[in-house]
Amino acid sequence: MSAFSSMKRSEFNYLLPPQLIAQHPLSERSASRLLVLEGATGTVRDQHFYQLPEFLNANDLLVFNDTRVIPARLWGRKKTGGKVEILIERVTGSHTAVAHIRSSKSPLAGSVIDLCERAGCEPGSLQLVVTGREGDLFGVSCEGGAGLADILRDIGHMPLPPYIEREDEAADEERYQTVYAKREGAVAAPTAGLHFTENLLTQLDTLGVRRVAVTLHVGAGTFQPVREDDIEQHVMHSEFVEVNEIVCRAVRETRARGGRVIAVGTTAVRSLESASLSTGNIQPFAGDTNIFIYPGHHFCSVDAMVTNFHLPESTLLMLVSAFAGKDAIMATYEKAIEQEYRFFSYGDAMFITCENEGQHK
Repeated sequence: MSAFSSMKRSEFNYLLPPQLIAQHPLSERSASRLLVLEGATGTVRDQHFYQLPEFLNANDLLVFNDTRVIPARLWGRKKTGGKVEILIERVTGSHTAVAHIRSSKSPLAGSVIDLCERAGCEPGSLQLVVTGREGDLFGVSCEGGAGLADILRDIGHMPLPPYIEREDEAADEERYQTVYAKREGAVAAPTAGLHFTENLLTQLDTLGVRRVAVTLHVGAGTFQPVREDDIEQHVMHSEFVEVNEIVCRAVRETRARGGRVIAVGTTAVRSLESASLSTGNIQPFAGDTNIFIYPGHHFCSVDAMVTNFHLPESTLLMLVSAFAGKDAIMATYEKAIEQEYRFFSYGDAMFITCENEGQHK
């Protein structure tokens, strides 16, 4: 067991005034504030996101997550009349998926869920059938000719996080999506990327910063709390990730020329570290990852990251604490609260350099 195995969940707790949880995005993506933390020194600076190019160099590599959020939330009714909320976790086939289902009583295998009430169609013409259950997830299949992708496109809603206390709006279809989103499959946005605009990406290109993309389809498990007091006992959820040879080669070339590998978001961090886990050197990887990064982790492939602010006692807060040092992160969060930064998915951002800067050189 590591020297950090006795770390407690409570060490990652902080008190957040509810009014600091962003319920809507700003009108301009890059207008968000940017809190810059130098992990090696603990130095903190208050900036705006459009100033990010000032902290990057021509030799640097930005690694984005190009996953695209699907309209994964559906509402329906059981035959008994009870209301049901469905959040697709992962599409497994043209007519099948695994999903989280919220209802007054968990549906049994064979239960039929009618989706027509909100869809405005003839009752009984659009249905999902529960095929079974494994843990917190239910298997579902759609009957008839319409495939699941068609159903989600026609009547699905953007799956806003549980701490956004409103229903999704038309604007969320564009704003809860990065401007470079490409590969459909996520049910939560890689939110650090929400601050980038096409204009900002062009500025970075002009600066000479290289860009590559990994894919990690963010699942609803990203919002699951850590329930174990000893964080090392936490069982991490799995998500699909793909890191191709183009990314691996770009990382190696960046290292060779003395540049930094900068992950845009914790999902990009988890992707790169998953691809480096077996040997310590990044290699192409495609498959599920359940990597859990917490203090004591040695980072193989990441020198800096762009990230949003994360929930108390969450695995993502533990990840950034591993990267920049727990004490530095918790102190910085206190500063962010004092200065009324906006938190979570539609909130402000951080730019963090590694506590052990230069560890890869």
